Amino acid sequence: MIYGIGTDICDVRRIRASVERHGERFAAKVLSDAELKTWKARSARWPERGLRYLATRFSAKESFSKAIGLGMRMPMSWKLCEITNERSGKPVIVLHGELKTWFEAQGLQAHITVTDETDYAASFCVVETR
Repeated sequence: MIYGIGTDICDVRRIRASVERHGERFAAKVLSDAELKTWKARSARWPERGLRYLATRFSAKESFSKAIGLGMRMPMSWKLCEITNERSGKPVIVLHGELKTWFEAQGLQAHITVTDETDYAASFCVVETR
């Protein structure tokens, strides 16, 4: 049964402006340690690809927070929600700490998809009860 759905669209130009204004500090606020490492590697090879990566992660975490009905209130936080990819490329949500404990106690399961185009990144999340 569906617990909640969330969607988000993110302007990559807005993410670019935040990175230009705040540098790595902005990325470090939004990304988990593993995501930050990936962002740095992608940004070093192709800065635009790094920006799109950051934008998709930002969007995915926003849509997940909407689907669980918490927004950006504890136990939801940027760093406790990580978006990784299976070997096939399918994005998946990996939760940590208090957020993981809360999510599992609710008996929930999440599905996420992300996409990006030149100026926009978008995501859609479905959370269901097990």
